[in-house]
Amino acid sequence: MSRENEQNEQNGQNAPFSEEQNQQIIDMGLVASANAPHNIRCLSIIGQIEGHYTLPPQNKTTKYEHIIPALVSIEEDSTVEGLIIVLNTVGGDVEAGLAIAELIAGMSKPTVSIVLGGGHSIGVPLAVSARESFIVPSATMTIHPVRMNGMMLGVPQTMNYFEKMQDRITDFVSRNSKMKPDRFKELMMKRDELVLDIGSVLDGKTAVKEGLIDHLGSLSDAISRLYKLVERKAPSSKNSKSQKPQKSSKSAEVAVVKAKRGRPRKSDRGEVL
Repeated sequence: MSRENEQNEQNGQNAPFSEEQNQQIIDMGLVASANAPHNIRCLSIIGQIEGHYTLPPQNKTTKYEHIIPALVSIEEDSTVEGLIIVLNTVGGDVEAGLAIAELIAGMSKPTVSIVLGGGHSIGVPLAVSARESFIVPSATMTIHPVRMNGMMLGVPQTMNYFEKMQDRITDFVSRNSKMKPDRFKELMMKRDELVLDIGSVLDGKTAVKEGLIDHLGSLSDAISRLYKLVERKAPSSKNSKSQKPQKSSKSAEVAVVKAKRGRPRKSDRGEVL
């Protein structure tokens, strides 16, 4: 390596990412690709979803207070054309995961998700929240009932709370995938598959066959599909604007006059003229 290249590397000129991009990757797992056909963002959701309580420092976590502002910024940025979500998560805080999933599902820009490794527990709603979802053949997804760690009150209200929370998850998954609610509950309550719990583990092919995930594919397949969604959206919006005919004020006046001429007139006595 020449001395000039060594100096450039030391100064960060030949680095793949700028200092600002590196900090975004560290804080939020957000990557802005350069020299791409379309301006898309890559958001990684890895480890455990951290919610209202801080997890131990040795845990690999995704903090929802970082992800939510990032999603809002992507939605507001007119230069960003699409978003790809890369998932490898064991699950985590239910309400934090649902909050992130609802934001992704409500975005107007094209979104594509891909599950690598695993999309377990609350990672299931996150995987199906994108407009189209992918999973690699070696990845797995675990579906199980809502659980809570720590002390809780053993009263009927607690069980009612769990049931309502599980219904929220089931409703979201069924609305954003091809899986029916009854089938999701059936897989969730399946026995003899998990050692210390009830539920189901679906590999990539099975997840697509069950209708939970849209496509079986790799990263290149997911990005290619996102580019197609971006390219499909751009001309459609222009065509929709051009197809709306705008009536001139003169034509509107003529229509009003014709309508008045067609109405039967009445005299002062109430007789039709």
